[in-house]
Amino acid sequence: MRRLAIRPGGIGDSILGFPALEHLALGGTLEVWARAEVLPLIHFATTNTIEGTGLGLLGLEEPNPQLVERLQQFDEIYTWYGAARDDFREAITALHPRVNFLPALPTDDSSHAADFFAAQVGASLPAIPRIDVKPVRNRMVLIHPFSGSQKKNWLLQNFQLLERWLESTGRSVQFLVAPHQRIPGTKVVADLSDLAGLLAGASLYIGNDSGITHLAAASGANTLALFGPTNPAVWSPRGDHVRILHSENLDDLSVERVLDAALAQTGFEQNSA
Repeated sequence: MRRLAIRPGGIGDSILGFPALEHLALGGTLEVWARAEVLPLIHFATTNTIEGTGLGLLGLEEPNPQLVERLQQFDEIYTWYGAARDDFREAITALHPRVNFLPALPTDDSSHAADFFAAQVGASLPAIPRIDVKPVRNRMVLIHPFSGSQKKNWLLQNFQLLERWLESTGRSVQFLVAPHQRIPGTKVVADLSDLAGLLAGASLYIGNDSGITHLAAASGANTLALFGPTNPAVWSPRGDHVRILHSENLDDLSVERVLDAALAQTGFEQNSA
């Protein structure tokens, strides 16, 4: 069975969909079309970028013959892309007889997103995303202080104060940022596969509701996730060593509370090493 899975979305949404994709890879071959940044994390299928296929123009202009030929190579297509676009649905259905259109976001708050995506394809629950990486042992507390939305971010000055307090307890702390987020004293990371190994080998990772926090959890990192307006019952990262601190107004989340949680988590890591 040759399957194609078309999976849009950022880092976090994509990682939460990994158990569903891995299920589709069973009993045959799977190719995944997704955003370029997440492709290095997918080891269970062949991959391509959605942008590189020309899929975005399907339904807006005459189908590219190369795209048509590629689609027809698969026995089944599962797409979380374009499910709400009538023009796309009509165009791809005309090209392939077995297309499964799946909602790209949970329809309510009754289940975790990873379980929602897994249930769509008949995968077992609970769905725990796991990324197989070789840990790069560094024994540091790694902090990623940003996310895709300002309202999800704990104040940067709070993270910086937390850094000083953690260092005063003898722990080594390193901030992680993407190339466009550079601030003094940070480590710039671009390749998510390399970053996963770094996170997996850390004493602790601390971050906001972000794709990097999902990456840390799925890589097996000891993870402390700070959640604000997003519902953690649906969107929290999942992993073996994940703790969530939730406050709908992140301004109400004190540095003292985060420090206590961080010290408890690093203590757990030291005792279990």
